[in-house]
Amino acid sequence: MDYTHAKPWEVRKLIREGKITTPTSGMCAGYAQANLAILPKELAYDFLLFTQRNPKPCPILEVADVGSRELKFIAKDCDIATDFPKYRIYEKGELKGEYTDIREFWRDDLVSFLIGCSFSFESELIDAGIEMRHNTMGCNVPMYITDIETTPAGIFHGPMTVSMRPIPYDQVVRAVKVSGTMPRVHGAPIHIGDPAAIGIRDINKPDFGDPVIIKEGEVPVFWPCGVTPQSVLMSVKPDFVITHAPGHMLITDVKNVDLKE
Repeated sequence: MDYTHAKPWEVRKLIREGKITTPTSGMCAGYAQANLAILPKELAYDFLLFTQRNPKPCPILEVADVGSRELKFIAKDCDIATDFPKYRIYEKGELKGEYTDIREFWRDDLVSFLIGCSFSFESELIDAGIEMRHNTMGCNVPMYITDIETTPAGIFHGPMTVSMRPIPYDQVVRAVKVSGTMPRVHGAPIHIGDPAAIGIRDINKPDFGDPVIIKEGEVPVFWPCGVTPQSVLMSVKPDFVITHAPGHMLITDVKNVDLKE
């Protein structure tokens, strides 16, 4: 089913009911999407500082109150524990499972961070006449762990993750300009061209998501990615963390135009 023109609250309800469990790219065109990191309160300050020092991969849209599954600003009638299509739980850096509902794992000491997502600027790129290949192919966007180090904060450190979209050479400048107007959802690309220059050995084997076709006359363009906290968490190995599954975002009530500079 096509959810391109659905309303965010309609899609969140379907996700809550378990009727949508797929990646959210292309859904609710014009509305911002958000990544998720949920940590115990004792780690929350270090993580907040980490996001402040790394605003391109980790642009904060909202931080929930301690123990709260509700949001006050970016989405109404929203339950953090049910309204992402798929979640991941990590213990000491190891993935313990994927779930469509995390209510049974909820604790009163948990703090939720909602982080801007590059899916938000995709509708702007599409409006500018730029194809999103993963949408055309019906798959998840490819994401890669790079050798670009983030700026450490407290216990948090590690490499940046990027998402990649093939862009025709004659549309690269337009893609940079369009995404560059939206720094709260990662902004302009961090790298254009040779994947090896940022530590990606095989562009056909992403660390998250799915590989996509790069046609002749196209160049791979890499944006900072909100999955970065997951690669950082795998490096730091805290006892307990919950994230979204890559590509499975919260669709917010915030319009993309409201996130522009």
